[in-house]
Amino acid sequence: MAEPRFDTPEPFKVDIPERALIDLDERLRRWRPAPAIADNGSWASGTDPDFLAELVEYWRHGYDWQRCQEAINRWPNYLVDIGPQRLHFIREPGTEIEGAPRPLPLVITHGWPGSIVEFLHIIDVLAHPERHGGDPLDAFDVIAPSLPGYGFSAPPVRADGTTGPIGPRAIAGLWHKLVHEKLNYARPYGVQGGDWGAVVSSWSGFDYPVKDERGVVGVHLNMMGLRPAIDLRTTKLSAEEEAWLVEAQAGRDDMTAYQRIQATRPQTLGVALSDSPVGLAAWIVEKFRAWSDCGGDPLKRFSMDVLLDNIMVYWLTGTAGTATWLYRGVTEQHSRGLPAGQRVEAPTGMAAFPADLMARPPKAWVERAYNLRRHTIMPRGGHFAALEEPQLLVDDIRAFFRPLRFGAAND
Repeated sequence: MAEPRFDTPEPFKVDIPERALIDLDERLRRWRPAPAIADNGSWASGTDPDFLAELVEYWRHGYDWQRCQEAINRWPNYLVDIGPQRLHFIREPGTEIEGAPRPLPLVITHGWPGSIVEFLHIIDVLAHPERHGGDPLDAFDVIAPSLPGYGFSAPPVRADGTTGPIGPRAIAGLWHKLVHEKLNYARPYGVQGGDWGAVVSSWSGFDYPVKDERGVVGVHLNMMGLRPAIDLRTTKLSAEEEAWLVEAQAGRDDMTAYQRIQATRPQTLGVALSDSPVGLAAWIVEKFRAWSDCGGDPLKRFSMDVLLDNIMVYWLTGTAGTATWLYRGVTEQHSRGLPAGQRVEAPTGMAAFPADLMARPPKAWVERAYNLRRHTIMPRGGHFAALEEPQLLVDDIRAFFRPLRFGAAND
């Protein structure tokens, strides 16, 4: 019997069956540690075996999935079909003030190896500032989708209707339809993201700038999503830009090897990640350690519960494999980068955190790709900004969108 279509958003509750948790416990009980390379626990060769063993021990005997499931279900969750693509999203309407403009819709997008877990504790802060000592005029209607192939969204579907990788530009189109066709907003919206969320949000601002009360009024990023559309051989760069490019290039091979695997052999990798929960945990937790402002110890920034909540969303939904398809999708995308001589003209804000995946680019470099209206050098924090420094991130989002929602300049 075919699944019903959800042409309008259908309320959804996460309800993982007990048999899935029993199966997970059996796999954790029987996991087989790999031989350890003697690198003094430096993580230089990958996830530290002692840390992984400690994580698995807590996973088996101290972790409670029901707590995470309840945290997700605290918010209004929905499923909806946009063409052949089924999407999951959370939507929390913001506080409305009589006589004031209605809350600005804000699509917040996660990346890999993140999930909606990153946003669970900032949804209320963004939607209801007055509950947290803020100004209710800063309220957003928060929309937090799961990327296609991630979590509770279905695997991505290509334009020809076949299941397979799609790129971030196509996802930006899905978000636009979600806002205006499925949620029926008749006013502009904002976008925010880091990692893949930054790439999707950037394409949203490029392809769907506000026009006739529809489209993207502003783009807020905590990672630069698109490179400038310039020829590095002929473009005159500042000394700061040249120094940054040398630094970024020097660390690229070490920091992005995973991208090449996920872009070229996602099917092979997906088998391993979908069959071994401990292997999945090792693949993901290494990134939380390497890309965060944790001083080498991930537990300084993330509790074991938070690390496992995020891993569990991948494991219990069986999406560890399909999540990697996005890296293949961007290589197949018709336009992988900005057209020559063009940039994202939607007003853009950049919150630059010091411990991100790559060194934060100079402001001049960002301005080559974006209509940059706000550039904030953050004092601390890394790639997973919503988890590491939620207040810094929220304050910057509010400050960037505040003048835009009232139709003022943001200079």
